[in-house]
This record gives sequence, structure tokens and C-alpha cells, in this order.
Amino acid sequence: MKIKKAVITAAARGERLYPVADTVQKAMLPVIDIDGLHKPAIQIICEEAFASGIEEICVVCAPGDGPRYQEAFTSLRNNLLQSYKGVQWAREEADKIDQLAGRLQFVEQTEPLGYGQAVYCARNFVNNEPFLLLLGDYLYVSNLREKRCAAQLIEIALQENCSVSAVNPTIEHQISRYGTLTGKHLPNQPGVYQIDKIIEKPSLSVAELELQTPGLRMGYYLCFFGMHVLVPAVFEILEKHLHTGETNIQLTPALQELAATDKYLALEVKGNRYDLSKKLGMLQAQIALGLAGEAHDETLTTLVELLAEANLRQLN
Repeated sequence: MKIKKAVITAAARGERLYPVADTVQKAMLPVIDIDGLHKPAIQIICEEAFASGIEEICVVCAPGDGPRYQEAFTSLRNNLLQSYKGVQWAREEADKIDQLAGRLQFVEQTEPLGYGQAVYCARNFVNNEPFLLLLGDYLYVSNLREKRCAAQLIEIALQENCSVSAVNPTIEHQISRYGTLTGKHLPNQPGVYQIDKIIEKPSLSVAELELQTPGLRMGYYLCFFGMHVLVPAVFEILEKHLHTGETNIQLTPALQELAATDKYLALEVKGNRYDLSKKLGMLQAQIALGLAGEAHDETLTTLVELLAEANLRQLN
């Protein structure tokens, strides 16, 4: 089993980031990465994949967005070389964009028929191989200095030769935002579970009845991290759903079928995911990247100053 391809879903318009995402794809919004450089969010996601051994990436995008992404990357590269002539970091960043553009392709989701259908759009690119699936509006920060979140996931998928979804233990009041699952611990493998049941964005009452996982802290559930390694069998399951005429094809029911028919694991990834689309999500992601990278001291100082100013205003 080799995992050399990744799919990034980025077709949603990002209503929660209005008005900026109404004119610019949300995946192109700039964030300061752990290396201290400003980058489009999608470049950070791609570099997460490349650093984990991925060689090719397919971005599933909205109609017309493929050329817009390509034009944006070309413009970024040219601006770096023209505006920062002779500057080492700019040349290195331009080289990264060149490498990215050479290993990136786009496929359009012509109709908004759900996340599962968006994933299905990449079937020809995947070409009957296992693949890494990432979200175009999530950024990931690993707790392990030498191993990215995606690398942790790929490692266990290769070791066990099967599909694996990344999960995080999540407090109960947040589970209605995520696919949530339960399963059994694999012997002698901390944080690895054989998946039994998955429910998309469950209510707390349903989760209490059906999704409790032994060994987790009270009030916590295993929720999707926004990162999966999947075998190509998932496309056959999605195709069955497409043939029913449904207009909102979700991935979670297909993953539940996969768990019932194939070996399918969940891994507690050592790290955190940050949803750029949620309220204050961009701010939260930026703070997390700043604290995890070269801008740690500056980020920490800024936070302390802001908290002190806020406290002073309250006292006055």
C-alpha cells in the first residue's frame, strides 16, 4: 500500500467568511505559517501533505475556480520575484509556489450536491489508489515537532494497510459540529480504534446513547479531525448513493458503510485542527500557528499586551 495522492475539497463558497470570501476563494486567504511567512491557506494545507510524503494533489473546486487559483499562484510568484529582488526568503517562497503549481491539479464540482459528491469528483485523479483527504478550510498544527498530523495518519494507515480517519477527543457541547464516532481500542496501540459507528453532527442525547467510547474523559467524544486516508472502495459506496438521485450526498454515511464492510480505523492525532470558516476561526488558527512557529515570542507578547489592555478597559 502506497499513499502518494491527496485530495483537498475546496468547493464551498464560505458564506461565514462574507464579505471577503464573496470575491476571493476562502482557501486563498493569507495566514502567517509556522515558518513566519505569509501564505494562502491552501498552500499551507498542500505543504502539510507534501511534508508527509504526498506527491500529487487534486483540489476539488467550484466552477471556474481552477483557473483563478492558477492565476493567483502565478501572480504571487511574480510579485515575490519582482518586489523582493535578491531577497533569499522571497526566492525560496517563489520556488515553493513553482513546485506546488507543478504538482497540483483541479477538478470542478459542477453542482453543489454535498461533501460526498465533492469527494467523488476526484475519482479519476485517485485512479484506484488509496489517498489522503483534507479539507480546504482546515489548518492543522501538530504537537510533535518532527511529525505532521498528516504524517501521523499516513504512518498508521501504511502499518495497518487500511483506511484511517484522524479524530480528536472533543467536549460534548461541540460535537454537533462534527462527524462523531465510537469504536474499540486496538490492543497495544494507544489512541487507535476499530470504528463501530459514525453519526454526522449528532445531538448530545444521541451521542450519550450511541457514541460513548470507553477510556475517554467524561463528557468527551471522538470527532473527525478533518483528515482521512481512504481506500478507493469508498468511491463505489458513494456511487451507489449518487444513483439514488439524492441531492445532498454526504461522506459520513459512506464511511459508515465502509466501517461495516472493511477494516477501518480511527487515530487520535497528536495535534489540533482549526476551522477557518467558523466565527473567529481565522484568528484562532493564526494564533495557533504563531505560537507553534518562529513567531512564538512575538505572538505571545501580542496576546499578553491585548489581554492587559482589555483588563485595563474593564477596570476603567
